[in-house]
Amino acid sequence: MNVYDFDNTIYRGESVLHFFFFYIKKTPYLLKYIPKVFHALLKYKAGKVTVEQALEEYAPFVEDYFKNISDLKADSVEFWDKHMHNIKPFYKEIQKEDDVIVTASPINTMQEVCKRLGIKHCVGSIIDEETGKITRLCMRSRKVPAFLEAFPEAHIDNFYTDSPKNDAPLIELADHAFVVKGDKITQIK
Repeated sequence: MNVYDFDNTIYRGESVLHFFFFYIKKTPYLLKYIPKVFHALLKYKAGKVTVEQALEEYAPFVEDYFKNISDLKADSVEFWDKHMHNIKPFYKEIQKEDDVIVTASPINTMQEVCKRLGIKHCVGSIIDEETGKITRLCMRSRKVPAFLEAFPEAHIDNFYTDSPKNDAPLIELADHAFVVKGDKITQIK
Protein backbone atom coordinates (compact mmCIF):
# COMPACT_ATOMS: atom_id res chain seq x y z
CA MET A 1 0.00 0.00 0.00
CA ASN A 2 1.20 3.50 -0.84
CA VAL A 3 0.25 6.28 1.56
CA TYR A 4 0.48 9.98 0.72
CA ASP A 5 0.32 13.24 2.55
CA PHE A 6 -1.72 15.60 0.36
CA ASP A 7 -0.76 19.29 0.63
CA ASN A 8 2.56 20.07 -1.03
CA THR A 9 2.93 16.38 -1.80
CA ILE A 10 0.27 15.41 -4.35
CA TYR A 11 -1.24 18.90 -4.38
CA ARG A 12 0.90 21.90 -5.29
CA GLY A 13 0.30 24.24 -2.35
CA GLU A 14 -1.83 24.17 0.76
CA SER A 15 -5.39 23.26 -0.23
CA VAL A 16 -6.80 24.59 3.06
CA LEU A 17 -5.23 27.97 2.35
CA HIS A 18 -6.52 27.88 -1.23
CA PHE A 19 -9.99 27.04 0.12
CA PHE A 20 -9.72 29.99 2.49
CA PHE A 21 -9.01 32.39 -0.39
CA PHE A 22 -11.79 30.77 -2.42
CA TYR A 23 -14.19 31.60 0.43
CA ILE A 24 -12.86 35.13 0.87
CA LYS A 25 -14.22 35.86 -2.61
CA LYS A 26 -17.62 34.50 -1.54
CA THR A 27 -17.64 35.94 1.99
CA PRO A 28 -15.33 38.95 2.33
CA TYR A 29 -15.82 39.12 6.11
CA LEU A 30 -13.19 36.34 6.26
CA LEU A 31 -10.55 38.94 5.35
CA LYS A 32 -10.18 39.63 9.06
CA TYR A 33 -8.68 36.15 9.48
CA ILE A 34 -5.82 36.55 6.96
CA PRO A 35 -3.13 37.40 9.55
CA LYS A 36 -4.21 34.52 11.80
CA VAL A 37 -4.26 32.03 8.90
CA PHE A 38 -0.75 32.92 7.75
CA HIS A 39 0.57 32.92 11.30
CA ALA A 40 -0.95 29.47 11.91
CA LEU A 41 0.43 28.09 8.65
CA LEU A 42 3.94 29.35 9.38
CA LYS A 43 3.90 27.90 12.89
CA TYR A 44 2.61 24.56 11.60
CA LYS A 45 5.18 24.29 8.79
CA ALA A 46 7.98 25.17 11.20
CA GLY A 47 6.78 22.53 13.66
CA LYS A 48 6.31 25.18 16.34
CA VAL A 49 2.75 24.32 17.31
CA THR A 50 1.54 21.14 18.95
CA VAL A 51 -1.73 19.54 17.93
CA GLU A 52 -3.21 20.56 21.26
CA GLN A 53 -2.09 24.17 20.81
CA ALA A 54 -3.52 24.22 17.30
CA LEU A 55 -6.88 22.96 18.57
CA GLU A 56 -6.96 25.46 21.42
CA GLU A 57 -5.82 28.45 19.41
CA TYR A 58 -7.51 27.90 16.05
CA ALA A 59 -10.67 25.88 16.78
CA PRO A 60 -12.86 29.00 17.26
CA PHE A 61 -11.74 30.34 13.87
CA VAL A 62 -12.39 27.00 12.15
CA GLU A 63 -15.82 26.71 13.78
CA ASP A 64 -16.79 30.20 12.64
CA TYR A 65 -15.45 29.49 9.15
CA PHE A 66 -17.35 26.21 8.70
CA LYS A 67 -20.61 27.39 10.31
CA ASN A 68 -20.91 30.07 7.63
CA ILE A 69 -20.63 27.68 4.68
CA SER A 70 -24.10 26.98 3.34
CA ASP A 71 -23.34 24.22 0.81
CA LEU A 72 -19.90 22.68 1.28
CA LYS A 73 -20.53 19.91 -1.25
CA ALA A 74 -21.39 22.36 -4.04
CA ASP A 75 -18.54 24.66 -3.02
CA SER A 76 -16.11 21.73 -3.10
CA VAL A 77 -17.16 20.88 -6.66
CA GLU A 78 -16.65 24.52 -7.68
CA PHE A 79 -13.32 24.72 -5.86
CA TRP A 80 -11.92 21.56 -7.43
CA ASP A 81 -13.13 22.64 -10.88
CA LYS A 82 -10.71 25.55 -10.47
CA HIS A 83 -7.86 23.79 -8.64
CA MET A 84 -7.39 20.33 -10.17
CA HIS A 85 -4.48 21.77 -12.15
CA ASN A 86 -2.55 21.81 -8.83
CA ILE A 87 -2.39 18.02 -8.72
CA LYS A 88 1.22 17.13 -9.47
CA PRO A 89 1.70 14.97 -12.59
CA PHE A 90 3.89 12.39 -10.84
CA TYR A 91 0.91 11.09 -8.90
CA LYS A 92 -0.99 9.70 -11.89
CA GLU A 93 2.22 8.01 -13.06
CA ILE A 94 2.59 5.97 -9.85
CA GLN A 95 -1.01 5.77 -8.63
CA LYS A 96 -2.24 2.39 -7.39
CA GLU A 97 -5.77 1.20 -6.65
CA ASP A 98 -5.20 0.86 -2.90
CA ASP A 99 -3.58 4.28 -2.36
CA VAL A 100 -4.46 6.13 0.83
CA ILE A 101 -4.23 9.84 1.52
CA VAL A 102 -3.58 10.83 5.14
CA THR A 103 -3.97 14.56 5.55
CA ALA A 104 -4.65 17.34 8.01
CA SER A 105 -7.15 18.71 5.47
CA PRO A 106 -10.81 18.14 6.32
CA ILE A 107 -12.43 15.04 4.84
CA ASN A 108 -15.36 17.32 3.97
CA THR A 109 -13.25 19.12 1.36
CA MET A 110 -11.21 16.10 0.27
CA GLN A 111 -14.07 13.85 -0.89
CA GLU A 112 -14.49 15.61 -4.22
CA VAL A 113 -10.80 15.57 -5.22
CA CYS A 114 -10.45 11.94 -4.17
CA LYS A 115 -13.45 11.03 -6.33
CA ARG A 116 -11.93 12.85 -9.30
CA LEU A 117 -8.55 11.17 -8.82
CA GLY A 118 -10.04 7.73 -8.28
CA ILE A 119 -8.69 7.52 -4.73
CA LYS A 120 -10.96 5.35 -2.62
CA HIS A 121 -9.36 5.91 0.78
CA CYS A 122 -8.72 9.19 2.56
CA VAL A 123 -8.06 9.76 6.24
CA GLY A 124 -8.24 13.38 7.34
CA SER A 125 -9.49 15.85 9.86
CA ILE A 126 -13.18 15.66 10.65
CA ILE A 127 -15.26 18.81 11.07
CA ASP A 128 -18.95 18.76 11.92
CA GLU A 129 -20.53 20.85 9.15
CA GLU A 130 -23.42 22.03 11.33
CA THR A 131 -21.44 23.16 14.38
CA GLY A 132 -18.05 23.72 12.77
CA LYS A 133 -16.44 21.77 15.62
CA ILE A 134 -13.29 19.79 14.92
CA THR A 135 -13.94 16.23 16.04
CA ARG A 136 -10.60 14.88 14.77
CA LEU A 137 -7.51 16.90 13.88
CA CYS A 138 -5.41 14.59 11.72
CA MET A 139 -1.96 16.11 11.90
CA ARG A 140 1.52 15.05 12.96
CA SER A 141 1.46 12.21 15.51
CA ARG A 142 -2.35 12.05 15.30
CA LYS A 143 -2.12 10.80 11.71
CA VAL A 144 -0.96 7.36 12.87
CA PRO A 145 -3.92 6.51 15.14
CA ALA A 146 -6.34 7.89 12.53
CA PHE A 147 -4.69 5.76 9.85
CA LEU A 148 -4.63 2.63 12.04
CA GLU A 149 -8.27 3.12 13.02
CA ALA A 150 -9.21 3.03 9.33
CA PHE A 151 -6.67 0.34 8.36
CA PRO A 152 -5.75 -1.72 11.44
CA GLU A 153 -4.05 -4.48 9.46
CA ALA A 154 -2.47 -2.28 6.78
CA HIS A 155 1.15 -2.40 5.77
CA ILE A 156 2.67 0.78 4.29
CA ASP A 157 5.08 -0.06 1.50
CA ASN A 158 5.77 3.55 0.46
CA PHE A 159 4.99 6.84 2.16
CA TYR A 160 5.23 10.23 0.41
CA THR A 161 5.39 13.58 2.22
CA ASP A 162 6.67 17.11 1.85
CA SER A 163 7.58 17.28 5.54
CA PRO A 164 9.62 14.46 7.10
CA LYS A 165 9.59 16.32 10.42
CA ASN A 166 5.80 16.64 10.65
CA ASP A 167 5.16 13.16 9.22
CA ALA A 168 7.93 11.30 11.09
CA PRO A 169 5.45 8.94 12.82
CA LEU A 170 4.08 7.72 9.47
CA ILE A 171 7.58 7.44 8.04
CA GLU A 172 8.42 5.06 10.89
CA LEU A 173 5.56 2.77 9.83
CA ALA A 174 6.61 2.64 6.18
CA ASP A 175 9.11 0.33 4.51
CA HIS A 176 10.18 3.19 2.24
CA ALA A 177 9.67 6.95 2.53
CA PHE A 178 9.98 9.72 -0.03
CA VAL A 179 10.15 13.49 0.28
CA VAL A 180 8.39 15.48 -2.44
CA LYS A 181 9.69 18.99 -3.05
CA GLY A 182 7.99 20.57 -6.04
CA ASP A 183 8.24 17.89 -8.71
CA LYS A 184 11.36 16.28 -7.26
CA ILE A 185 10.99 13.03 -5.30
CA THR A 186 13.84 11.87 -3.04
CA GLN A 187 13.90 8.58 -1.19
CA ILE A 188 14.84 9.08 2.47
CA LYS A 189 14.17 5.59 3.79
